[in-house]
Amino acid sequence: MRKKDRDSDAINLSFLDVITCGFGAIILLLMIARPGDPPILETSDISLQGVVRDLQTQLFEIRGETSILNRDLNAKHEQISVWDEKIARLQSELKYTKTRYEDLTQDSSVNAIITGELALALQSMTAEMQRLLAQKNDINTSLVGGIPVDSEYIIFIIDTSGSMVNANWDKMINQLVATLDVYPKVKGIQIMSDMGAYMVSQYRKKWIPDTRGRRNAMIRQLRSWNTFSNSSPVEGITRAIRDFYDPKKKISIYVMGDEFTGRSVKEVVNVVDRLNPKDASGKTRVRIHGVGFPVPITAPEHFQITRKRFATLMRELTQKNGGTFVALN
Repeated sequence: MRKKDRDSDAINLSFLDVITCGFGAIILLLMIARPGDPPILETSDISLQGVVRDLQTQLFEIRGETSILNRDLNAKHEQISVWDEKIARLQSELKYTKTRYEDLTQDSSVNAIITGELALALQSMTAEMQRLLAQKNDINTSLVGGIPVDSEYIIFIIDTSGSMVNANWDKMINQLVATLDVYPKVKGIQIMSDMGAYMVSQYRKKWIPDTRGRRNAMIRQLRSWNTFSNSSPVEGITRAIRDFYDPKKKISIYVMGDEFTGRSVKEVVNVVDRLNPKDASGKTRVRIHGVGFPVPITAPEHFQITRKRFATLMRELTQKNGGTFVALN
């Protein structure tokens, strides 16, 4: 039995020797086989990182170009919207003009009224105004209906309330242009709100020189002018008299509006009487004219009342201050 055990031990030791030698051979092969493989893996990682960076750069560029294109597209949309609004406004004006023209051609009495509104009655004029009017041969000055044009300086007091802006603004501008057209040349013009605010702020308390270019510029600015109004012209009239009265100048004030919401017509008339008294010959410092614009018959009742009060006020003021009141229908 002892001899058999020794044989088994010898076999086990031989097997272990073989296994050990095998492992050693494998380790040796791993150590000596292809020592350059790991750097290849590292290079591959570096190459992939470069590709990722290139793709990210391209993505950022695409995003930037997309933002620029979106911004340009939005700008085009805004421009289209602006033009759409202009087209709609012009179409509305065209429709109104066509309707107005049809009304005028159908009713001769309306033509007569409008002609009367723009008619002139010449009064005492300076030699210079006579010379200037002589150059305006196309103006019919023989019609009565109207407003004296003996002044060399003109101030427009304009009601900028919502009712005027929404219903009568274009009519007011047309009437103002028509009034200016009958004056070939004046020495100074001014436009103020019924609250006494100057439309052209750089000419506050100063006369705007009368040139064709300045007239056109004032009309353009007037189309977009928007300032607070309490629908009472007393503030504008009193400020105009205080700021511009000069005994050596012939001045006319044109009050354009559709409402008077003040407390008392008589109170306003008394205030203006104190600021614009008559001289020894019975003439006031400045002439005050009035142009009344219509309030739609569908407007609330209080607008109808304030419209009548405006007409009453302007009839009193123009009568006392050497002017004329014209009510447009």
